[in-house]
Amino acid sequence: MRVSLPAAVSTSAEAPAYTWPGAWAQPGYRGRLLLALLLIFGALVPACAPFYQFIQHRAGHPLPDPLLARVPAHDVASPIFLLMYGSCIAAVGWLLARPQLLVRGVWAYLFLQLLRMATIWVLPLEPPAGILPFPDPFTEHLFHVSTAIPITKDLFFSGHTATVVLLALAVRGRWGRLVLGLVAAAVGVLVLVQHVHYIYDVLGAPLFAWLAYWLAGRVWPPARD
Repeated sequence: MRVSLPAAVSTSAEAPAYTWPGAWAQPGYRGRLLLALLLIFGALVPACAPFYQFIQHRAGHPLPDPLLARVPAHDVASPIFLLMYGSCIAAVGWLLARPQLLVRGVWAYLFLQLLRMATIWVLPLEPPAGILPFPDPFTEHLFHVSTAIPITKDLFFSGHTATVVLLALAVRGRWGRLVLGLVAAAVGVLVLVQHVHYIYDVLGAPLFAWLAYWLAGRVWPPARD
C-alpha cells in the first residue's frame, strides 16, 4: 500500500538547502561561493589599485550636463556614507541568514565591479565642474591605493548608487526593497549635490546593477527563499 507523504514533510526535506549546513553540504554551492570570494580578493582587489591610478592620470572629456549645472555644490559626504554603509550593513546582515541569496549577491557584486571598470575604461571622462571630492574610507583602502590625489575620474556609472540598487535587488520583501530603493534614490541625489558624478552616471547605475544581478542569476539560479 502506497502512503503519500504530507506536503509539509516534503517541504521540510528541502528546507536544509536554505540553511548554512544544508547549503554548505552542496558541492555546487561551496564551489561557487569560494570561487566568487577568490576572484574578488585574489584578482579584483589587487587589480583595482593600478587600474584606478591609471584612469585618474589619463586625459578625459568633460560632459555637458545642464541639469547638474543648476545644482549648487554642497559637501554632503557624511549623509552619503551614512545611507550607503547603513544600507550595506542591514542588507548584508539579512543576506547572511539566507545563504542561497547571499551567494548570488556576492557574484552580483563581483559583476558590478567588473562592469563599472569596463565602462570607466571605455569612457574616459573628466569630473564635473565644482566637484567636491570625498575620500571613501572603505573603497579607498580596499580598491584604491591611498594617495594625496583623490580618485575623481571613476565616473560612469555611480558605484555608490549602483551598490544600493543591487542591495535592493538582492533582498526580499516589499518593505525592505522599498526602503533600499528610496535610499538608492537619495544617494543618487546626494552624489549630484556633491558634484562627484554627472546625472548620466546616476541614471545609468540602476541598469548596470540589474545587469550584474541578472548575470549572477546565470551563475547561481534564483533562490526561492
